[in-house]
Amino acid sequence: MRVQYRVVGRDLGRILQVVSLMLVVSIPIAAVNREFYAVPAFAVSALVMGGIGIALARRYRDAGEMGRLEAMVTAASAWGAIGVLGGLPFLLIAWTIAVDPFPAWANTPAMTDTVDVFRHPLNGIFESISGFTSTGLTMAAIEEELPRSLHWWRSFTEWIGGVGVIVLTVAILARPGSGSLTLYESEARSEKIHPSIVSTVTEIWKLYLGFTIAAIALFLAVGMPLWGAVNHAMTAIATGGFSIHADSIGHYGSPLIEYAVVPVMVAGSIAFPIHYLILKGELRNFYADLQTRWVFGWFAVGAIVLTALLWLNGQYDSLEETFRIGLFQFVSATSNTGFGTATIGGGTEQVWTAGATLFVCLGMLTGAAAGSTVGGLKLIRVATLLKGTLWQVKSVFSPDAAIRRLRLGKRTLDSEQAEREYTEATVVFVLWIAFLIVGVAVLLWTLSAEYPLEYVIFDVMSAQSNVGLDAGITAPEMPDAAKVMLIFNMWIGRLEIIPIAVLLGAIFRRLDLYR
Repeated sequence: MRVQYRVVGRDLGRILQVVSLMLVVSIPIAAVNREFYAVPAFAVSALVMGGIGIALARRYRDAGEMGRLEAMVTAASAWGAIGVLGGLPFLLIAWTIAVDPFPAWANTPAMTDTVDVFRHPLNGIFESISGFTSTGLTMAAIEEELPRSLHWWRSFTEWIGGVGVIVLTVAILARPGSGSLTLYESEARSEKIHPSIVSTVTEIWKLYLGFTIAAIALFLAVGMPLWGAVNHAMTAIATGGFSIHADSIGHYGSPLIEYAVVPVMVAGSIAFPIHYLILKGELRNFYADLQTRWVFGWFAVGAIVLTALLWLNGQYDSLEETFRIGLFQFVSATSNTGFGTATIGGGTEQVWTAGATLFVCLGMLTGAAAGSTVGGLKLIRVATLLKGTLWQVKSVFSPDAAIRRLRLGKRTLDSEQAEREYTEATVVFVLWIAFLIVGVAVLLWTLSAEYPLEYVIFDVMSAQSNVGLDAGITAPEMPDAAKVMLIFNMWIGRLEIIPIAVLLGAIFRRLDLYR
């Protein structure tokens, strides 16, 4: 079966048009903050992205219906294109400050080293991909030196990316039908709140906006300034992790703020349909739903184990500080948020031991609930792998005529269903580990041998699981090849690998490389 590229071009154009509205919305944010020099950068970026989108949508407006293959290619292409074009504001604002073409009223600031790195296009693309994939790894060494308009753009990309650009497109275009559902599912989503896909995404956005407003109110109540509360609420509920401070949440030096951020990260780790049921009064879903039960259990066990590891290593002064850091960092890693309150690694300088570092990697790998804003494998796949493996082992001792079933939460699967879901989870897991190994190999090849292996694994895992924590390796000074590799890891991690594999297969077929 061959890809209908006209269908891909049309729907890619529609997605680019919708996402270009984000750039338009950012213009008044720059104006309100009196950063008038940034307005042309957002306007030009909107025109470029929107112009490409309009050209594609019009050229292929007569294309046919979308199939599953076209949906996967469209999703992979859209996330790649948006990541690249989303880097334009970083590039244009950096060059605007460097050239300084505007009069004094435009309030063009002096150039700083943090902003200057974005004159290199690859750094802007890295930041944009990191934002839209809700990862949070950054090329900005000192976030405080960034203009507020870029603070906003980084947070906004994560906020939209946490739910998904295709979910945004379906909500705005509001076109019911199988095409919207197929495109929605291609973004690694399958959950439905209502039978209608348009109603489902509308409900998701209502929940998402409500949680964001609640998080802003909570952060203000515990003493976080307004600008920090707005930005951190957007990136916390998106489980993204971009901060306006170089030392992230640790900047505030407030245990109260640190504890207050934890429930917001947990909220971002629970599937939207479960949030919907809980808010409707069905509180039993806190423990009745398999993934939600595992979220709370894994977060609790992981926080205790990490606290023990840090305490045995004598890492921090008091048990309360050790527990607070262990709780925050494990939840931040496993929810794939990426906020930090402690230094995990200093690049070539070791801070945390290998045991604690690799245990956090395990949390990043599993992630939390499918149907939420998190990355990683997702707990439903972990449950399928663990229970499925045990089921496979037990089958060896069962008579051939026995009727075997696998129970996953509220679902009871027959042999055929169990085999299919177990195989799918296994394929994703194997591909996940394979790309992780490739990423680690590339970084080991490009970086100095002085970097500890566990820190290299940590940063690659952070990229591929869309986390954003780093061990001091990810920085503007790293080789371009390493940046490109991490960009690729973030891209495949956000779409859970399969759509990327389909896109690459379509490209190879188009170029006739299979001969």
